[in-house]
Amino acid sequence: MTEGPLLGKIVKFAIPLALSGVLQLLFNAADMVVAGRFAGKEALAAVGSTGALINLIINLFIGLSVGVNVLVARAYGSGQHSELDETVHTAILTSLISGVALIFIGVGLSQPVLEWMETPPDVIDQSVLYMRIYFIGMPATMLYNFGGAVLRAVGDTRRPLYFLTIAGIVNVCFNLFFVIVLDMGVAGVAVATVISQTISAGLVLWCLMKSDAPYRVTLRRLRIVKGKLLQMMHIGIPAGIQGATFSISNVVIQSTVNSFGSIAMAAATASSNLEGFLWTVVDAFTQAAQSFTSQNYGAKKPERIKRVCMACLLMAMGLSVVLGCGSYLGGRVLLGLYTPDQQVIEYGLRRMLVTCVPYFTIALMNVMVGMLRGLGSSMMPMLMSIIGTCGLRIAWIYMILPINRTWEMLFFSYPLSWIVTGVFQLICYFVVKKKAFARLEVSG
Repeated sequence: MTEGPLLGKIVKFAIPLALSGVLQLLFNAADMVVAGRFAGKEALAAVGSTGALINLIINLFIGLSVGVNVLVARAYGSGQHSELDETVHTAILTSLISGVALIFIGVGLSQPVLEWMETPPDVIDQSVLYMRIYFIGMPATMLYNFGGAVLRAVGDTRRPLYFLTIAGIVNVCFNLFFVIVLDMGVAGVAVATVISQTISAGLVLWCLMKSDAPYRVTLRRLRIVKGKLLQMMHIGIPAGIQGATFSISNVVIQSTVNSFGSIAMAAATASSNLEGFLWTVVDAFTQAAQSFTSQNYGAKKPERIKRVCMACLLMAMGLSVVLGCGSYLGGRVLLGLYTPDQQVIEYGLRRMLVTCVPYFTIALMNVMVGMLRGLGSSMMPMLMSIIGTCGLRIAWIYMILPINRTWEMLFFSYPLSWIVTGVFQLICYFVVKKKAFARLEVSG
């Protein structure tokens, strides 16, 4: 990441990462397709209605993996192998502890929060069941995310892709078996997901344990190094809070979606899952910006960091235009994969027009966040996201939507928040970059 031409290396880094994200979404898509086609639209709504709440609960812990990525990339780029070893072993043990904690949090909160979200009576029992089973797999989910963060930080995005491919095939097979053959409904969908997550986590851990590189994991060396944990938290907690702010606003929006009924809920589930595929492309370049910036900052190469920013931004925006418009134009066919219900498909298309076509506006917001985190600044993008995303969307729901309470008006809050927050993050980037580059000059 610190030598030679940049563009080709960024693409080679981002493509496997994007494909990994696609495979993770295919886990969810398989859940939803099987639920919607073989267990009914209520089951589809039940699986989808939990997404925002699950993300809200786990994002704070997932944010710590951002800290892992930045610290590992910086130590790897500067050749500090002892620092790298301490960071990796602290990260793996932290992931397992976090996963166990999340089991109790998720199982305990699922019923009361879904009731607060006004989940309809014909959906709520299935939603609670799905969430409780899903959270049993949290140790595996956390281990995969933290282990994957280590591999991405050193430039390895291919092996996580291979592992997810294996897990994805297993997920689809078990989905079909549990739901169609055993008639387990949403419980079967959730169990299949937990099994596939466990497989992907096990493969990542095996990869790290068998490596002969400085980031190799040895089980007997797993320990929490206080200094490393605090550094992870310094970067990771603001990143987690930032992710949680998106989820808080999405939970509020999901509550409003629920008030439109189970048909609208099913439509939102399917269309948001399709939008997730667009997100993975943008997020791949966000993570590329973060990792490349971290390594080059560790290697004290500021001019290279500027080129990383421009390359990631242009590629993320360009691909978002093509994929966003293409997904809307093919939306009827794509939504038809989830459900044959024409009312659900019509609702889904109306949402996609508002959110998919202007999706390129999210690229500025996300890539700037990656650059800021790569430079070691996580607090500022968090604050900007709270103001520009969470605050704006919630204000929209309670102040603007009541004036014209339509399906499309509900989702206009998304592109508006992307634009506003993106401008905020761009301003922050220029401020942070100036200070970070000044520190590099002082340090030699």
